Amino acid sequence: MLFSRISRIPRTAINGRRWFLSLWPEHYPQFPRSKNPCFPNDSSFKVLAGSEKFYWGFPALHGFRHKIHHQSSSMVEEQQDPFSLVADELSLLANRLRLMVVAEVPKLASAAEYFFKMGVDGKRFRPTVLLLMATALTVPIPEPYPSGYGDALTDELRARQQCIAEITEMIHVASLLHDDVLDDADTRRGIGSLNFVMGNKLAVLAGDFLLSRACVALASLKNTEVVSLLAKVVEHLVTGETMQMSATSEQCCSMEYYMQKTYYKTASLISNSCKAIALLAGQTAEVAMLAYEYGRNLGLAYQLIDDVLDFTGTSASLGKGSLSDIRHGIITAPILFAMEEFPQLRAVVDQGLDDPANVDLALEYLGKSRGIQRARELATKHANLAAAAIHSLPENDNEEVRKSRRALLDLTHRVITRTK
Repeated sequence: MLFSRISRIPRTAINGRRWFLSLWPEHYPQFPRSKNPCFPNDSSFKVLAGSEKFYWGFPALHGFRHKIHHQSSSMVEEQQDPFSLVADELSLLANRLRLMVVAEVPKLASAAEYFFKMGVDGKRFRPTVLLLMATALTVPIPEPYPSGYGDALTDELRARQQCIAEITEMIHVASLLHDDVLDDADTRRGIGSLNFVMGNKLAVLAGDFLLSRACVALASLKNTEVVSLLAKVVEHLVTGETMQMSATSEQCCSMEYYMQKTYYKTASLISNSCKAIALLAGQTAEVAMLAYEYGRNLGLAYQLIDDVLDFTGTSASLGKGSLSDIRHGIITAPILFAMEEFPQLRAVVDQGLDDPANVDLALEYLGKSRGIQRARELATKHANLAAAAIHSLPENDNEEVRKSRRALLDLTHRVITRTK
């Protein structure tokens, strides 16, 4: 195909200039132009967002056209909230996710949509990262091109990348539902956990249902490499949870084991989803690997700070119980680092943390150690590695691309400075 790698963002999107997304032709022939890949059987879903109705027919998304925010063409490196750059898309993705988890059985429907309802749909951190990554990987390609051809491919690519963001969020929420059952949690995101409100059986089934919906959406992309990547993510989630449940005393006290488990449980999803975004855009293997490395290190930094906040945060700020991990006998980075300073802490851990007296003793050792500080330092190291991956992307003078890359860099800072 003569123009197999060409597509165009509309003139109005970026100060009247034509910029392009790198595409591979084999990604596209399978889809009729009137349908969105995540809704393969209906091209006319009506989504109410505020007072406006949006029609998700594709490729044009009826005027939305993956709105990319822009200001002047000045290259001044200004600070801008990463979430605000994709706020319109996040709102529409949230509405579409609520449609995607509708089920025939009312009770299952209520359970499946529990954490997608307005107000309890979380920070939407992962979709934000993925939408920013999609724009950050935009590349300019010179004209000429057939009239209208670029617009259609640009819209189709963005719709497919949005689909990855939706799939990722469904997998993430499914993992939370299953984790809460395994941990016997009673709160999540500041409200009662689904297993606490509706029981373990329905919580497990709701998680399974979300995974099935994610699989249907994934299959609709008809890209075997992307399907394999995200199927591997689900395997990693199960592997990580099993590693946590079945760890020996020696493994519980191993930093290497902890980091591998953390990759499986947290970082694999965002890293492989970032890579999927790059692959759908037809990027080179090198660029896809940089996207993966960004997601991997950002995910590790995120979880390390989560583990710190479990000791330093409050239940109100975290939306779940503080000291949750240690009270469940889960050893995380702060305790592992404290153990290096105070080897006698190992004996306390071996005696079992189901005894509140041992938990108190472990916390006493932690307080005397640099465990919290060293965990933060390790998180900062991984945040810096994530930033290095963005800095290593091929140069691009387009302000929208650079703005998204700055936002991805800003997220590496936000991850390690957050308090909830």
